[in-house]
Amino acid sequence: MADFPQHSGPRFSVEVYQNEHLPEGGREVHAVVTVTSAGDGGASAGAPPQGAGPDAAVVVMVDCSGSMGHAPGKLRGAREATAAAIDALRDGVRFAVIAGTHTARPVFPAAGGLATAGPDTRKQAKRALNGLRADGGTAIGSWLRLADRLLDAADVSLRHGILLTDGRNEHESPEELRAALDACAGRFTCDARGVGTDWEVKEVTGIASALLGSADIVADPAGLAADFTRMMEDAMGKAVADVALRVWTPVDAEIVFVKQVAPTVEDLTGRRTAAGPRAGDYPTGSWGAESRDYHLCVRVPAAEVGREMLAARASLVLPRPDGGVPEALAQGLVRAVWTDDLAASTSIDPQVAHYTGQAELSQVIQQGLDARKSGHVAEATAKLGRAVQLASVSGNDGTAKLLAKVVDVVDAATGTVRLKAKVAEADEMTLETRSTKTVRVKK
Repeated sequence: MADFPQHSGPRFSVEVYQNEHLPEGGREVHAVVTVTSAGDGGASAGAPPQGAGPDAAVVVMVDCSGSMGHAPGKLRGAREATAAAIDALRDGVRFAVIAGTHTARPVFPAAGGLATAGPDTRKQAKRALNGLRADGGTAIGSWLRLADRLLDAADVSLRHGILLTDGRNEHESPEELRAALDACAGRFTCDARGVGTDWEVKEVTGIASALLGSADIVADPAGLAADFTRMMEDAMGKAVADVALRVWTPVDAEIVFVKQVAPTVEDLTGRRTAAGPRAGDYPTGSWGAESRDYHLCVRVPAAEVGREMLAARASLVLPRPDGGVPEALAQGLVRAVWTDDLAASTSIDPQVAHYTGQAELSQVIQQGLDARKSGHVAEATAKLGRAVQLASVSGNDGTAKLLAKVVDVVDAATGTVRLKAKVAEADEMTLETRSTKTVRVKK
C-alpha cells in the first residue's frame, strides 16, 4: 500500500495485487490496482463531505417527450422523483431542473442559470415541477449541452447531472448525441436512468459510460423516487472531482489495457491523455468514501532469468485549479521478475483471475443477449451458459439471479442452460443494463 501526506481533502491509498514472476522471455504483466478514498479527509462523524456543500452543482434532466404521457404514472413518477432529488440536496449546492424533449428548456430557475439550494428554493423548484407536461420528441444531446452550459457557469469543483428518459433518442442522429457526449466528457459526470421498457439500453449505458456515471433501469415508475434519492445522496457524498489514474511505464514498455473492474467494468484504455514522457492519465471521475479496482496489463521487453524491473507506476493525481502540476495523491508499483521457477511463473494472482472472469462475464452476457435478439439460438445458449458458469464460480449472485430470468439453468457448474421461450422485456433489459456490475474478490 502507498499513500502520501494529503491536502485538506480526501485521503487516497493504493494497493497493488499481482504475480510479479514471469518465465524467461515472458512479456505481459497483469496487476489489479485497488484505490481507496477516505472521502472526507477525516471529517468528524456526521459532518458533510468537503465539496458536497457550496462547492457542488447538480442539474436534473427530465424527459418530457410525448411518450412520457402514454403510460400511466410515468410523468407523475418523474415529478415525484425529481422532487425527492431536490429534497436530498445539501444547503448551498447550486442546482437546476431541465425539461427535455426535442429541445431543452429550463424548468427551474425558469429564466435559466442555477439556484442555490435552501428551504425556499427547494419549495419553489418543487412547485415548478407541476408545470411539466408530456409533449414533443427526444433529443438527449440538446439536454446534455444545456446542462453543460448551466454547470459551466458555476464556480464549483464538482459538477454532476442526473438524466431520466423513457424512450429512444429519435430526434437527433447517433452522431449528434456522440458529439454532445464528447463535448461534455470531463466537464461533468452524469447518472442516467431509463424508466419503463421503451428506451434503448445501449444509449442510456453509453451516456453513463461517457460521463463516468451510473446507469440503471427503473421498470416501474413507482420506484423512481427512491432511486433518485439514492442517486442524489451519492452525488452529495462526493468530495473531489476529476481525479485521474496516471500510469507511467519505462522505456520499451507499453500499456495493453487499463480497465475499471469494480464496482463495474469500464474499459478506460481509449481515454488516455498524455501526461509527460511515458505517462498517461485515465479519467476516474468524482470520488467520495469508496474503493474501486483497476486491472492493468503492461507489455514489457523480454528478459532473461534473474532480471527485475519496474513495469509500471500507478498514481492518483488531482489537477490544480491554476493549471499547475497535478497533485499526487497516492501511488503503487507494478513489478516484473523473470524466473525459471515454473510454479511461481504460472501462478495467477487471485485478484487478477477473479476480475478477468468478471470482465468476461460482462462480455458474454452482452454477446448472448445480442445473439438472442438476432435469433441465433445456439450462440445465445452458449454465451449465456458461459455467463451462468462464470457468475456461479465468482459468487456474483445478483447477476446469477438476473440470468435465471432469461435462461433455465440445468447445471450452473458446467454452464448448461436452455433459453426461456418467453422472457419479460423488463427482465432482459435489466440483465443487459446491469451486466457490467461486478462483485469484489474476497481478499
